[in-house]
Amino acid sequence: MAQFSVNARRLDPYKNFKFRVKWDGRYVAGVSKVSLLKRASEVIKHRSGGDPSTSFKSPGRTEFEPVTLEAGVTHDQAFEQWANKVWNFGSMPGGEVSLADFRKDIILELLNEAGQVVMAYNLYRCWVSEYEALPDLDANANAVAITKLKLENEGWERDYAVTEPSEPSFVEP
Repeated sequence: MAQFSVNARRLDPYKNFKFRVKWDGRYVAGVSKVSLLKRASEVIKHRSGGDPSTSFKSPGRTEFEPVTLEAGVTHDQAFEQWANKVWNFGSMPGGEVSLADFRKDIILELLNEAGQVVMAYNLYRCWVSEYEALPDLDANANAVAITKLKLENEGWERDYAVTEPSEPSFVEP
């Protein structure tokens, strides 16, 4: 049976430019880009000995691709502080990694044009595998300086508790 939307009049797909990222219970300011959420399952091929011309396929291990976050360089230290939990330069031996809290669960929220949360994904046990503090600097360029985090994760899932909101309508005078 087909499942219909609560808002049957909405024909436009959601846009990719309105979103928020949240970790440690707060929204991270200035995130301008999030890479795609992708998972892939290995294919296990097998066949019956009596039928050499036919292969069967079944799913094997599922891997979740890393997610990259980008933000404009500001004095906000959220990216750097998290990256330093994985490896902190200049720490004494035995203190290079913050084992108790270098992993975080993060929430990615997609918003509609009115700023209402329409979809959310939970990303589990993320940790920083790459950190770019500054981009290439170029005196002849005309661009925003971007910092990046590459997050390894152990899975993600859609939060089905987030449902389609009633879209706002302006009252005519």
